[in-house]
Amino acid sequence: MFLNRPQRIEPQLGQESVWDYPRPAILEDTDKRIRIICNGIVLAETQRAKRVLETSHPPCYYIPMDDIKMVCLVETSRRTRCEWKGVSQYYDLAIADRVIQNVAWRYISPTPDFVDIQDSLSFYGSLMDQCFVNDELITPQAGDFYGGWITSDIVGPFKGESGTWGW
Repeated sequence: MFLNRPQRIEPQLGQESVWDYPRPAILEDTDKRIRIICNGIVLAETQRAKRVLETSHPPCYYIPMDDIKMVCLVETSRRTRCEWKGVSQYYDLAIADRVIQNVAWRYISPTPDFVDIQDSLSFYGSLMDQCFVNDELITPQAGDFYGGWITSDIVGPFKGESGTWGW
């Protein structure tokens, strides 16, 4: 349970509150158009993404590797572990003379509930030039630990903002 749980923003018609998302996290399909642009290149575009929903977090979108310009990504040695999703590996982005470290991750050894994202990547919106959900420019989740994407149909408050580590 969360200590000092913040005041939930009441969602309006057509909105979701991250405080209604479950814990532990779940995975769901979405047919929303996801597009990522970096250095003037459409790095990824799909309508076959999946999103991970977890209490207090805006969704993380996972894009199939087939819908990503993987030639621009370089696997790194960085690994992390999520208690819900499993072991992940990270990727650097190299486009022209621009290199950005740890822009994306995927779960190489996902838990049974998350096997469907094993061949998909999620991107830190804060490190990309632009990320869109259905042509809406996203706002990246605050902090350098979380990778959620905030759109007008998602309300918080969101973990990652100042003073939220105790939640």
